[in-house]
Amino acid sequence: MIAKSLNDKNLSQMKPGQKSRVVKVTGGGQIKRRIMEMGLVPGVEIEMERYAPLGDPIEVKMTGQHLSLRMEEAERVVVE
Repeated sequence: MIAKSLNDKNLSQMKPGQKSRVVKVTGGGQIKRRIMEMGLVPGVEIEMERYAPLGDPIEVKMTGQHLSLRMEEAERVVVE
């Protein structure tokens, strides 16, 4: 787990219906850039919508749009 604070967790650990705010995107390279280009930047409010039947990918709602992420990507997003 990458989260540092007791209140912080990874996006992949959220339950459907939970709302949170992005704290940071960890890692580097193209995956981090891709995640941030999709709009998951620090300060953005998100809501976990659902997991796919086999658990990957997940769907989140943010600023009026729905976004699907692979679990590998969701583990890089730290939320509070």
